[in-house]
Amino acid sequence: MKTYDVVGVGNALVDVLSHCEDAFLSDNSVEKGIMQLIDAARAVELYGAMGPAQEISGGSAANTIAGLAMLGARTAYVGKVKDDQLGAIFAHDLRAMGAVYETPLAPKTLAEHETGRCMVLVTPDGERSMSTYLGVSESLGPDDVDPEMCAGAAWLYLEGYRFDGAASVAAFDKAIRATKGAGGRVSITLSDPFCVNRHRDAFRKLIADHTDLLFANEHELMALYETDDLEAAMARVSGDVEIAAVTVGARGAHVVTPSARSHVPTAATKVVDATGAGDLFAAGFLAGLAQGRDLAHCASMGCVAAGEVISHVGARPEADLGTLMKERGLWAR
Repeated sequence: MKTYDVVGVGNALVDVLSHCEDAFLSDNSVEKGIMQLIDAARAVELYGAMGPAQEISGGSAANTIAGLAMLGARTAYVGKVKDDQLGAIFAHDLRAMGAVYETPLAPKTLAEHETGRCMVLVTPDGERSMSTYLGVSESLGPDDVDPEMCAGAAWLYLEGYRFDGAASVAAFDKAIRATKGAGGRVSITLSDPFCVNRHRDAFRKLIADHTDLLFANEHELMALYETDDLEAAMARVSGDVEIAAVTVGARGAHVVTPSARSHVPTAATKVVDATGAGDLFAAGFLAGLAQGRDLAHCASMGCVAAGEVISHVGARPEADLGTLMKERGLWAR
């Protein structure tokens, strides 16, 4: 039996969330609905222009790990923060959820970077536009990856956003080798269509060579295969990976394998803030795998978890996910 159901690797960030009108985005050169990388000066500028904000620990893979921990999975996380105020908040919040977090802190003496943060601007339609200052999370490298921890994982979960760090590929490679060498399996989320466009060749190689489970939304998957036809993209991915879980917003999710395809609807939910929808879908799906559930059941768990997180501001669950699963007949533990 493995020590961990899932070990996640990603950007360790604190989300700074604020509501705004569409005009604010255009006035401040923020492109709607995507993630843009910014530097420290731009982070200060944008923070000053935002209205009242809420600080919540985030980071895509960290949100997934937090959701998994809430669902009773045994989890650990690898991501870099600084020994500063936001870093302490991030570490406390993740550990309080029950996840193991042991990545060495970047020292206070590292003056040029701080703990990363993501400015999340939520418009009235629930769409989120993210401006991310990676800070020290960008410096995550192979030395931060504990091979013994990864060897103890049934599943490794890799965050696509992390491809934007110079040492990321080497860190991912070390984690993959340790996990696969001990009989574990590898999953990855594509994270964002613009991230896919920046690193398409690297994503394709990683998927073809090492990935057992791919998470993507429809826009990310179409960007991966450079097509505007979702059906064509799903046909392509079925030849590249054992399992692909493809979310399609309010229409639910498709599960694609080399031999079959199924669709799972999502329950009607008022969208307050779409931040974290994909992260929590992955949490529900992986929690189902940890329970030995079939793929359609896993996707249903993913849709329930995603539906909870979009019903309020912030990318971490507020309601008890286990209770929600039980109410829908999806829970065995």
